Amino acid sequence: MQRYFTKRSDWEEKHVSITGDDAHHIVRVMRFKLGDEIICNHPDGKAAICKIVDLSKDSVKGEIIEWLQNNAELPVYVTIAQALPKGNKLDFIIQKSTELGVNQLLLYEGDRSIAKWDEKKSKQKLNRYRKVMKEASEQCHRNIIPEIEVTSIDSILEQQSEYDIMMYAYENEAKKESFSSLGKALLHCKRDDKILVFIGPEGGFSEREIELFKKNNCQSVRLGARILRTETAAMYVLASVSYHFEELRCHECPQ
Repeated sequence: MQRYFTKRSDWEEKHVSITGDDAHHIVRVMRFKLGDEIICNHPDGKAAICKIVDLSKDSVKGEIIEWLQNNAELPVYVTIAQALPKGNKLDFIIQKSTELGVNQLLLYEGDRSIAKWDEKKSKQKLNRYRKVMKEASEQCHRNIIPEIEVTSIDSILEQQSEYDIMMYAYENEAKKESFSSLGKALLHCKRDDKILVFIGPEGGFSEREIELFKKNNCQSVRLGARILRTETAAMYVLASVSYHFEELRCHECPQ
C-alpha cells in the first residue's frame, strides 16, 4: 500500500489532507480513485490506513480507517556523521542509510575531504537531499523521516552530552591483532540509547581529527577486517546495528 508523509497541520480528528507533490503523485502518477486506500504517516511517527473520499488536481482528502500498530524504527537512535564524499556518492549514502534505519545524518567537511560544501547552493541541495530521504522512507515504510543537516566535527562534539556512545570508524583498527570491534561496542548499548558514529572521507581521518576524537571520549572501532569505501562504511554500521538489536538480540535486548 502506498505511503505518504504529511504535516501536522494536515490532520483533523477523522481526516487527513494531502497537497503538493504527494497529491500530484496520488492523482497523476498512481491514478488512485475515490475509495482507494493509502497509508498516511503523522509527524509523531504513527501511521493510519486512509480511504480517499475526495480528490482534485491539487489536493486529496483521506478518511482515517485504522491506526496501524507496527513500528519499523530501530530500537536505538543512530546518528551517522558522514564526511562529504566526492562525486555523486552522497545520494547513495542518503538513500541507503534511510532504508537501513538511520535517524540523523550529519554532513561535515573532513580535513581530507575532496568535496567541499557550496554555501550558495546549500538550501537547494538540502531540499533535494530531504526529498531523497522522504521518498526512501516511504518506500521502506519508515515511521519517521530522518533528519539531515550540514555541520562540522567541532559542532558535533560540542553536543556529545546528547549521546550515550560515540565512535569513529578507524581503518587502522582493521590492521591490529588486538582491535576494538563495532560488535563489542554495541554490547554496551541498550534500547533507546543514542549512538553516534563518525565516518571519514576517501582519504581517512587526519591526525588532528583522531586527537580530537580521543579528547572527546569518542572510541575507535573497526568495521570488519577489510578497508571499506566511505559510501560503504555507514551501510556496514547500520546493518550491524539492525542485526544486533533486531535479529540477533530481538528477544534478549536489554531494556
